[in-house]
Amino acid sequence: MTLGREDPAPTLTKDFFEMEIILMIPVLLFSVIAHEVAHGYAAYRCGDATAKYSGRLTFNPLPHVDMFGTIIFPALLMITHSPFLIGWAKPVPVNPNNYRRPGRDDIFVSLAGIAANLGLAVISTVLFGVYMNIFPVSTDDAFTIMFKYGIQINVLLAIFNLLPVPPLDGSWVLYHLLPAGLADAYRKLFPYGFLLLMLLVMTGAISAIMMPIRGLVLFLLNSLLRAIVNV
Repeated sequence: MTLGREDPAPTLTKDFFEMEIILMIPVLLFSVIAHEVAHGYAAYRCGDATAKYSGRLTFNPLPHVDMFGTIIFPALLMITHSPFLIGWAKPVPVNPNNYRRPGRDDIFVSLAGIAANLGLAVISTVLFGVYMNIFPVSTDDAFTIMFKYGIQINVLLAIFNLLPVPPLDGSWVLYHLLPAGLADAYRKLFPYGFLLLMLLVMTGAISAIMMPIRGLVLFLLNSLLRAIVNV
């Protein structure tokens, strides 16, 4: 069994497709919340308690839900049968002025969410392998569906957020790594980042960028899965 998203449409019953959506939504919600909590906790470890005092170091979904990023955007992707499903939660508030070493710490905080999603993808792979060793697995098994989406969604979230397009996390990493002159020029793009991101999504350019990287990461996770199942 592979981890790549299967082509759903012609052979799936309506009930199965609805069950997939029902199981997919909590996985997506947990994944985007874990991403933001990781940002907030990393900031806290770097000396900034803004997220903590704002009540954002919690897995309660209510403080994290962003109407567009958590609900509308993923719904649009599902309605249009997008080859990938992503979303985001409300960004946690941070104050870089409180960081002990602002440049380094901002990179650390930016990468924390990506690391959380990659960690969840690996954990989902390990648990899926253990599950496959204990129980007979079928494509319509609820746990199989949740494990596979736990892997796929978190891989996509990690890759998506690593892109150097404002306001994604990768843009802040790149900003701090660029020489001062280039960094200042790059920072001028930040107010237009969301428009650029939507343009990349609508033209399919973002899929062309993400899918090869996704394929490589899923290949590595498939190798891990096979190793666990064959133990």
